[in-house]
Amino acid sequence: MTTSGAPLRMGVIGVGIIGRRHVQRLLSGAAAAELVAVADTDTEAATAVAAEHGTEAAGSVAELLARPDVDAVVVAVPSGLHAEVAVAALDAGKHVLLEKPIEVTVAGADEIRAAEARSGKTLSVVSQRRFAAENRFLHHAIREGALGRVTAATVEVALWRSQEYFDSGAWRGTWKLDGGGALMNQGVHLVDLALWLLGDVEEVYAHAGLLAHERIEVEDTVTVTARTRDGALLTFLATTTAYGEIPIRMAIMGDGGSVVTESERITHYTSRTHPELPELPEVDQQLAQLTDFVTAVRGGTTPLVTSAQARAAVAFIESVYTSGRTGRPVRPATITAPAER
Repeated sequence: MTTSGAPLRMGVIGVGIIGRRHVQRLLSGAAAAELVAVADTDTEAATAVAAEHGTEAAGSVAELLARPDVDAVVVAVPSGLHAEVAVAALDAGKHVLLEKPIEVTVAGADEIRAAEARSGKTLSVVSQRRFAAENRFLHHAIREGALGRVTAATVEVALWRSQEYFDSGAWRGTWKLDGGGALMNQGVHLVDLALWLLGDVEEVYAHAGLLAHERIEVEDTVTVTARTRDGALLTFLATTTAYGEIPIRMAIMGDGGSVVTESERITHYTSRTHPELPELPEVDQQLAQLTDFVTAVRGGTTPLVTSAQARAAVAFIESVYTSGRTGRPVRPATITAPAER
Protein backbone atom coordinates (compact mmCIF):
# COMPACT_ATOMS: atom_id res chain seq x y z
CA MET A 1 0.00 0.00 0.00
CA THR A 2 1.20 3.51 -0.81
CA THR A 3 -0.46 6.11 1.40
CA SER A 4 1.47 9.27 0.61
CA GLY A 5 -0.41 12.04 -1.17
CA ALA A 6 2.48 12.46 -3.61
CA PRO A 7 2.04 11.10 -7.15
CA LEU A 8 2.80 7.43 -7.70
CA ARG A 9 6.31 7.27 -9.17
CA MET A 10 6.28 5.10 -12.30
CA GLY A 11 8.58 3.78 -14.99
CA VAL A 12 7.71 2.44 -18.45
CA ILE A 13 9.42 -0.68 -19.75
CA GLY A 14 9.15 -1.03 -23.51
CA VAL A 15 9.06 2.05 -25.74
CA GLY A 16 7.30 0.72 -28.82
CA ILE A 17 4.04 2.22 -30.06
CA ILE A 18 2.03 1.18 -26.98
CA GLY A 19 4.80 2.04 -24.54
CA ARG A 20 5.07 5.54 -25.97
CA ARG A 21 1.35 6.03 -25.42
CA HIS A 22 1.83 5.16 -21.75
CA VAL A 23 4.70 7.66 -21.59
CA GLN A 24 2.47 10.39 -23.00
CA ARG A 25 -0.37 9.53 -20.62
CA LEU A 26 1.87 9.63 -17.56
CA LEU A 27 3.39 12.93 -18.67
CA SER A 28 -0.06 14.47 -19.18
CA GLY A 29 -0.53 14.81 -15.42
CA ALA A 30 -4.13 13.58 -15.73
CA ALA A 31 -3.69 10.76 -13.17
CA ALA A 32 -2.13 10.82 -9.71
CA ALA A 33 1.10 9.41 -11.12
CA GLU A 34 4.34 10.75 -12.54
CA LEU A 35 6.86 9.32 -14.98
CA VAL A 36 10.35 8.86 -13.53
CA ALA A 37 12.17 7.01 -16.31
CA VAL A 38 11.82 4.67 -19.29
CA ALA A 39 13.76 1.56 -20.24
CA ASP A 40 13.98 -0.86 -23.13
CA THR A 41 16.28 -3.68 -24.19
CA ASP A 42 17.08 -1.32 -27.07
CA THR A 43 18.85 1.38 -25.06
CA GLU A 44 19.10 3.69 -28.07
CA ALA A 45 15.33 3.58 -28.51
CA ALA A 46 14.81 4.33 -24.82
CA THR A 47 17.23 7.24 -24.99
CA ALA A 48 15.49 8.66 -28.07
CA VAL A 49 12.02 8.42 -26.50
CA ALA A 50 13.27 9.97 -23.27
CA ALA A 51 14.84 12.87 -25.16
CA GLU A 52 11.68 13.38 -27.23
CA HIS A 53 9.47 13.59 -24.14
CA GLY A 54 11.85 15.32 -21.75
CA THR A 55 12.22 12.43 -19.33
CA GLU A 56 15.04 10.10 -18.26
CA ALA A 57 16.21 6.81 -19.75
CA ALA A 58 17.53 4.11 -17.45
CA GLY A 59 20.63 2.31 -18.66
CA SER A 60 18.80 -1.02 -18.69
CA VAL A 61 15.59 -2.68 -17.52
CA ALA A 62 17.49 -4.05 -14.51
CA GLU A 63 18.70 -0.56 -13.61
CA LEU A 64 15.17 0.80 -13.78
CA LEU A 65 13.90 -1.98 -11.50
CA ALA A 66 16.69 -1.30 -9.02
CA ARG A 67 15.76 2.37 -8.60
CA PRO A 68 14.26 3.22 -5.20
CA ASP A 69 12.46 6.22 -6.72
CA VAL A 70 10.28 3.95 -8.89
CA ASP A 71 7.20 2.55 -7.10
CA ALA A 72 5.49 0.94 -10.09
CA VAL A 73 6.08 0.13 -13.74
CA VAL A 74 4.07 -0.22 -16.92
CA VAL A 75 5.27 -3.28 -18.84
CA ALA A 76 4.75 -2.83 -22.60
CA VAL A 77 7.14 -5.35 -24.13
CA PRO A 78 6.19 -8.03 -26.70
CA SER A 79 3.59 -10.39 -25.24
CA GLY A 80 5.85 -13.42 -25.10
CA LEU A 81 8.26 -11.55 -22.82
CA HIS A 82 5.61 -10.54 -20.28
CA ALA A 83 6.45 -13.26 -17.74
CA GLU A 84 10.17 -12.52 -17.85
CA VAL A 85 9.75 -8.79 -17.27
CA ALA A 86 6.70 -8.78 -14.99
CA VAL A 87 8.18 -11.42 -12.67
CA ALA A 88 11.42 -9.45 -12.44
CA ALA A 89 9.48 -6.27 -11.65
CA LEU A 90 7.32 -7.90 -8.96
CA ASP A 91 10.34 -9.60 -7.40
CA ALA A 92 12.04 -6.18 -7.35
CA GLY A 93 9.14 -4.88 -5.25
CA LYS A 94 7.39 -2.89 -7.95
CA HIS A 95 3.66 -2.71 -8.59
CA VAL A 96 2.90 -3.65 -12.21
CA LEU A 97 0.44 -2.45 -14.83
CA LEU A 98 0.94 -5.07 -17.54
CA GLU A 99 -0.12 -4.67 -21.16
CA LYS A 100 -2.49 -7.27 -22.57
CA PRO A 101 -2.48 -10.23 -22.67
CA ILE A 102 -1.11 -11.25 -19.27
CA GLU A 103 1.06 -13.77 -21.16
CA VAL A 104 0.76 -15.91 -24.27
CA THR A 105 0.24 -19.17 -22.34
CA VAL A 106 -1.56 -20.18 -19.17
CA ALA A 107 1.78 -21.46 -17.83
CA GLY A 108 3.31 -18.01 -18.33
CA ALA A 109 0.33 -16.38 -16.65
CA ASP A 110 0.77 -18.70 -13.68
CA GLU A 111 4.42 -17.66 -13.33
CA ILE A 112 3.32 -14.04 -13.11
CA ARG A 113 0.56 -14.83 -10.62
CA ALA A 114 3.01 -16.72 -8.42
CA ALA A 115 5.32 -13.67 -8.39
CA GLU A 116 2.37 -11.43 -7.61
CA ALA A 117 1.43 -13.62 -4.63
CA ARG A 118 4.92 -13.77 -3.13
CA SER A 119 5.59 -10.06 -3.67
CA GLY A 120 2.34 -8.77 -2.19
CA LYS A 121 2.36 -6.05 -4.85
CA THR A 122 -0.53 -4.86 -7.01
CA LEU A 123 -0.76 -6.28 -10.53
CA SER A 124 -3.36 -5.32 -13.12
CA VAL A 125 -3.55 -6.16 -16.82
CA VAL A 126 -4.61 -3.60 -19.42
CA SER A 127 -8.18 -4.26 -20.55
CA GLN A 128 -9.49 -0.77 -20.98
CA ARG A 129 -12.79 -1.67 -22.63
CA ARG A 130 -14.20 -2.59 -19.22
CA PHE A 131 -13.91 1.07 -18.28
CA ALA A 132 -16.25 2.33 -21.02
CA ALA A 133 -19.40 3.64 -19.36
CA GLU A 134 -21.54 1.46 -21.64
CA ASN A 135 -19.75 -1.72 -20.57
CA ARG A 136 -19.84 -0.79 -16.89
CA PHE A 137 -23.59 -0.24 -17.29
CA LEU A 138 -24.02 -3.63 -19.00
CA HIS A 139 -22.05 -5.42 -16.29
CA HIS A 140 -24.32 -3.95 -13.64
CA ALA A 141 -27.51 -4.46 -15.68
CA ILE A 142 -26.82 -8.15 -16.29
CA ARG A 143 -26.20 -8.73 -12.60
CA GLU A 144 -29.37 -6.81 -11.71
CA GLY A 145 -31.37 -9.11 -13.98
CA ALA A 146 -32.21 -6.45 -16.56
CA LEU A 147 -31.86 -9.00 -19.38
CA GLY A 148 -33.44 -11.84 -17.46
CA ARG A 149 -31.58 -15.10 -17.97
CA VAL A 150 -28.81 -14.49 -20.52
CA THR A 151 -29.25 -17.10 -23.24
CA ALA A 152 -26.91 -16.12 -26.06
CA ALA A 153 -24.28 -13.61 -27.13
CA THR A 154 -22.34 -12.76 -30.27
CA VAL A 155 -19.06 -10.89 -30.55
CA GLU A 156 -17.57 -9.71 -33.85
CA VAL A 157 -14.06 -8.25 -33.98
CA ALA A 158 -13.70 -7.71 -37.71
CA LEU A 159 -10.56 -5.64 -38.31
CA TRP A 160 -8.04 -4.97 -41.05
CA ARG A 161 -4.28 -5.29 -40.68
CA SER A 162 -2.13 -4.87 -43.76
CA GLN A 163 0.77 -7.13 -44.67
CA GLU A 164 3.02 -4.17 -43.88
CA TYR A 165 1.74 -4.24 -40.29
CA PHE A 166 3.02 -7.78 -39.83
CA ASP A 167 6.24 -7.09 -41.71
CA SER A 168 7.00 -4.06 -39.49
CA GLY A 169 8.39 -6.17 -36.64
CA ALA A 170 10.03 -9.59 -36.65
CA TRP A 171 8.07 -10.59 -33.54
CA ARG A 172 4.67 -9.84 -35.06
CA GLY A 173 2.68 -12.87 -36.09
CA THR A 174 4.91 -15.35 -34.22
CA TRP A 175 3.72 -17.90 -31.68
CA LYS A 176 6.68 -17.23 -29.40
CA LEU A 177 6.31 -13.47 -28.99
CA ASP A 178 2.83 -12.59 -30.28
CA GLY A 179 1.23 -15.73 -28.87
CA GLY A 180 -1.35 -15.86 -31.63
CA GLY A 181 -3.00 -13.69 -34.22
CA ALA A 182 -6.43 -12.14 -34.58
CA LEU A 183 -7.71 -13.62 -31.30
CA MET A 184 -4.71 -13.28 -28.98
CA ASN A 185 -3.53 -9.92 -30.27
CA GLN A 186 -6.61 -8.05 -31.49
CA GLY A 187 -9.49 -10.03 -29.96
CA VAL A 188 -8.21 -10.47 -26.41
CA HIS A 189 -9.91 -7.27 -25.20
CA LEU A 190 -13.29 -8.59 -26.29
CA VAL A 191 -12.54 -12.03 -24.86
CA ASP A 192 -11.92 -10.38 -21.50
CA LEU A 193 -15.06 -8.27 -21.87
CA ALA A 194 -17.22 -11.28 -22.79
CA LEU A 195 -15.96 -13.29 -19.80
CA TRP A 196 -16.46 -10.30 -17.48
CA LEU A 197 -20.04 -9.86 -18.66
CA LEU A 198 -21.06 -13.51 -19.13
CA GLY A 199 -18.87 -15.45 -16.70
CA ASP A 200 -16.50 -18.34 -17.29
CA VAL A 201 -16.72 -20.50 -20.39
CA GLU A 202 -17.16 -24.24 -19.92
CA GLU A 203 -16.38 -25.45 -23.47
CA VAL A 204 -15.20 -24.05 -26.80
CA TYR A 205 -15.11 -25.34 -30.37
CA ALA A 206 -13.19 -23.41 -33.00
CA HIS A 207 -12.00 -23.10 -36.58
CA ALA A 208 -8.94 -20.98 -37.41
CA GLY A 209 -7.02 -20.16 -40.55
CA LEU A 210 -4.43 -17.95 -42.22
CA LEU A 211 -6.47 -16.62 -45.12
CA ALA A 212 -5.16 -13.26 -46.33
CA HIS A 213 -1.61 -12.71 -45.04
CA GLU A 214 1.84 -14.14 -45.69
CA ARG A 215 5.01 -14.80 -43.70
CA ILE A 216 3.28 -15.16 -40.33
CA GLU A 217 2.80 -18.25 -38.19
CA VAL A 218 -0.55 -17.44 -36.61
CA GLU A 219 -4.19 -17.14 -37.63
CA ASP A 220 -5.73 -14.07 -39.20
CA THR A 221 -9.29 -15.43 -38.86
CA VAL A 222 -10.94 -17.51 -36.15
CA THR A 223 -14.52 -18.45 -35.30
CA VAL A 224 -15.59 -19.86 -31.96
CA THR A 225 -18.73 -21.36 -30.50
CA ALA A 226 -18.79 -21.69 -26.73
CA ARG A 227 -20.99 -22.53 -23.77
CA THR A 228 -20.69 -20.59 -20.53
CA ARG A 229 -20.81 -22.13 -17.08
CA ASP A 230 -24.32 -20.66 -16.71
CA GLY A 231 -25.50 -22.29 -19.93
CA ALA A 232 -25.52 -19.32 -22.33
CA LEU A 233 -24.24 -19.90 -25.87
CA LEU A 234 -21.60 -17.59 -27.32
CA THR A 235 -20.34 -17.11 -30.87
CA PHE A 236 -17.11 -15.15 -31.37
CA LEU A 237 -15.42 -13.97 -34.59
CA ALA A 238 -11.99 -12.37 -34.71
CA THR A 239 -10.26 -11.46 -37.96
CA THR A 240 -7.69 -9.07 -39.36
CA THR A 241 -8.84 -9.65 -42.94
CA ALA A 242 -11.89 -7.35 -42.99
CA TYR A 243 -10.83 -4.53 -45.29
CA GLY A 244 -12.57 -1.27 -44.44
CA GLU A 245 -14.06 0.17 -41.29
CA ILE A 246 -16.36 -2.33 -39.58
CA PRO A 247 -17.40 -1.50 -36.00
CA ILE A 248 -16.67 -4.02 -33.28
CA ARG A 249 -20.09 -5.45 -32.48
CA MET A 250 -21.48 -7.29 -29.47
CA ALA A 251 -25.02 -8.53 -28.85
CA ILE A 252 -26.25 -10.05 -25.58
CA MET A 253 -29.68 -11.65 -25.48
CA GLY A 254 -31.83 -12.84 -22.60
CA ASP A 255 -35.39 -13.87 -21.88
CA GLY A 256 -36.01 -10.47 -20.30
CA GLY A 257 -34.11 -8.12 -22.58
CA SER A 258 -31.38 -7.64 -25.15
CA VAL A 259 -28.61 -5.19 -25.95
CA VAL A 260 -26.40 -4.45 -28.95
CA THR A 261 -23.25 -2.34 -28.93
CA GLU A 262 -21.17 -1.08 -31.84
CA SER A 263 -17.74 0.34 -31.05
CA GLU A 264 -18.79 0.63 -27.39
CA ARG A 265 -21.99 2.55 -28.19
CA ILE A 266 -25.32 0.99 -27.24
CA THR A 267 -27.40 0.92 -30.42
CA HIS A 268 -30.22 -1.27 -29.10
CA TYR A 269 -31.47 -1.84 -25.56
CA THR A 270 -34.67 -3.49 -24.40
CA SER A 271 -35.51 -4.64 -20.87
CA ARG A 272 -38.77 -5.90 -19.46
CA THR A 273 -37.88 -4.85 -15.90
CA HIS A 274 -35.34 -2.00 -16.36
CA PRO A 275 -36.60 -0.14 -19.46
CA GLU A 276 -34.74 3.13 -18.93
CA LEU A 277 -31.29 3.50 -20.46
CA PRO A 278 -29.43 6.16 -18.46
CA GLU A 279 -27.34 8.87 -20.01
CA LEU A 280 -23.78 7.55 -20.12
CA PRO A 281 -20.71 9.80 -20.03
CA GLU A 282 -17.74 9.76 -22.39
CA VAL A 283 -14.81 8.04 -20.69
CA ASP A 284 -11.10 8.04 -21.56
CA GLN A 285 -10.76 4.30 -21.05
CA GLN A 286 -6.96 4.13 -20.85
CA LEU A 287 -6.82 6.99 -18.36
CA ALA A 288 -9.62 5.40 -16.33
CA GLN A 289 -7.65 2.16 -16.04
CA LEU A 290 -4.48 4.00 -15.04
CA THR A 291 -6.46 5.84 -12.35
CA ASP A 292 -7.95 2.52 -11.19
CA PHE A 293 -4.45 1.04 -10.92
CA VAL A 294 -3.08 4.00 -8.97
CA THR A 295 -6.09 3.90 -6.63
CA ALA A 296 -5.58 0.18 -6.01
CA VAL A 297 -1.88 0.68 -5.24
CA ARG A 298 -2.53 3.57 -2.87
CA GLY A 299 -5.42 1.97 -1.05
CA GLY A 300 -4.29 -1.64 -1.11
CA THR A 301 -7.54 -2.53 -2.88
CA THR A 302 -8.25 -4.89 -5.79
CA PRO A 303 -8.03 -3.37 -9.29
CA LEU A 304 -10.96 -3.86 -11.65
CA VAL A 305 -8.89 -6.19 -13.87
CA THR A 306 -7.21 -8.93 -11.83
CA SER A 307 -4.54 -11.42 -12.81
CA ALA A 308 -6.99 -14.31 -12.34
CA GLN A 309 -9.39 -12.75 -14.83
CA ALA A 310 -6.56 -12.02 -17.27
CA ARG A 311 -5.45 -15.65 -16.96
CA ALA A 312 -9.00 -16.79 -17.76
CA ALA A 313 -8.90 -14.83 -21.04
CA VAL A 314 -5.64 -16.53 -22.03
CA ALA A 315 -7.07 -19.93 -21.00
CA PHE A 316 -10.02 -19.28 -23.32
CA ILE A 317 -7.73 -18.34 -26.20
CA GLU A 318 -5.35 -21.24 -25.58
CA SER A 319 -8.34 -23.61 -25.65
CA VAL A 320 -9.56 -22.06 -28.91
CA TYR A 321 -6.18 -22.70 -30.53
CA THR A 322 -6.15 -26.27 -29.24
CA SER A 323 -9.64 -26.84 -30.62
CA GLY A 324 -8.66 -25.31 -33.96
CA ARG A 325 -5.68 -27.67 -34.25
CA THR A 326 -7.46 -30.83 -33.10
CA GLY A 327 -10.97 -30.30 -34.43
CA ARG A 328 -12.38 -31.16 -31.01
CA PRO A 329 -14.21 -29.23 -28.28
CA VAL A 330 -11.97 -28.13 -25.40
CA ARG A 331 -12.62 -27.09 -21.81
CA PRO A 332 -10.63 -23.96 -20.80
CA ALA A 333 -8.51 -24.12 -17.65
CA THR A 334 -10.33 -21.23 -15.98
CA ILE A 335 -9.88 -20.36 -12.32
CA THR A 336 -11.88 -17.17 -11.75
CA ALA A 337 -14.27 -17.12 -8.85
CA PRO A 338 -17.83 -15.76 -9.11
CA ALA A 339 -16.90 -12.78 -6.93
CA GLU A 340 -14.30 -11.70 -9.53
CA ARG A 341 -16.61 -11.63 -12.54
